[in-house]
Amino acid sequence: MSSIDEMVLKARAAMEKIKDYNQEQTDQLVKVIGKVVYDNAEALAKEAVEETKFGAVGPKTVKNSFFSAALWLNLKGKPSVGILSEDKETGIMEICHPIGVAASITPVTVPNICPMGNSMLALKGKNAIIIGPSPNSKRSSGHTVELMRKELTKIGAPADLIQVVAEPTLEASRELMSKCDVVVATGGPGLVKAAYQSGKPAFGVGAGNSQMIVEHVDDYTQFAKETIISRSYDHGTACLCVQAMIYRRDLGDKIQKALEAEKAYFISDPAEVDKIRKTLFIDGAHNKKLAGQNVAVVAAAADVKIPADAGILVLKSPKYGHDEVLCEEKVCPVMLAYPYDDFDEAIKIAKANYEVAGKGHTGGIYSNNRDHIIKAGMAFPVSRFMVNQPTTDGGSGPRNYLNPSNSLGCGSWGNNSISENLTYKHLLNIQKVSFPVDKPPMPANPWE
Repeated sequence: MSSIDEMVLKARAAMEKIKDYNQEQTDQLVKVIGKVVYDNAEALAKEAVEETKFGAVGPKTVKNSFFSAALWLNLKGKPSVGILSEDKETGIMEICHPIGVAASITPVTVPNICPMGNSMLALKGKNAIIIGPSPNSKRSSGHTVELMRKELTKIGAPADLIQVVAEPTLEASRELMSKCDVVVATGGPGLVKAAYQSGKPAFGVGAGNSQMIVEHVDDYTQFAKETIISRSYDHGTACLCVQAMIYRRDLGDKIQKALEAEKAYFISDPAEVDKIRKTLFIDGAHNKKLAGQNVAVVAAAADVKIPADAGILVLKSPKYGHDEVLCEEKVCPVMLAYPYDDFDEAIKIAKANYEVAGKGHTGGIYSNNRDHIIKAGMAFPVSRFMVNQPTTDGGSGPRNYLNPSNSLGCGSWGNNSISENLTYKHLLNIQKVSFPVDKPPMPANPWE
């Protein structure tokens, strides 16, 4: 028997022990594992940055504290045990059943909140979960799981509701996905493809490459702050980060001035842009050594001089879509900027860039023109479309009511099974109970 087999058996035994938990007891499981990450947010962030060399301690601390609290508040009090809903008019009642043991494959970029978030979603439905972390974040993810397991034991719950693969490998991940009941795969296209080929129900995510149209700005200072945060957050590792700003040409000077005041550094010289291009992408592939690094590291690697206090780099290139490799997702604080004269041109640029990467993920617009907002929303092949707010709010931002989640489905655009944020309901088997009702008879001629 392999170690994965043993973990799955332990997970099923743990589920059996909580099968009679009521809603209050179930919610307590969710609460304690979220709170322990909240209470250890900074320590876990420091450990994650030290181990992975991705991102920065400050933003990761915010991620750990904000996301744990936001997810708990979103899940608190929602039905997930017994009756989920009941409609007297249709006679349909929904009853919750656990989906089983979940395999959660987590990326190096979010070694704390991804194991925590998916565990909270799984335990909300009285499931068990086994975390398969990135080999490059096994210590940090392992510590996160250890903390959660200890909290479960403190309330008399089985620790094996949450387990982690101690020595993760590609082979271990494949075995885990094939032997659990459902797979949640958060990572690159290769991982998601493997999840869908595991023979088990799977929820995957697509690559990010957020495109943002800017045709109207109410407050340039606020816009600039939001844009800088969206592009630089955790050194640009968030899949929601805006990757290209497509702005109305006559607003260009005001936008640039506002962004520069917030420490954006614009590069328009073709030779300098080419240095960044050739440094960030080698033979068409993202330079892994620069993923999750700040702009000073990126600029130094490209031998480009920038101000010491620069927060992001904004590159200007006349090319877009498949003609410009910089239109790929960039996992560092580098953003493209494109002027446009006609709104249809802005949509054309965005759509061309999505053909390179990011279809199904996230996009947005700053506008006060409802017709243009709807037109762009209809044109953008994305599952989340943000209006007058940074794209980083597309996952679980403080200004909207989208479900907090680590796993952002991208629909068929991104070869995913869902086009929304993963929620606890996705990790439930929902039974439909149908009672007899007085239903109007079929009309004699239904086609009239």
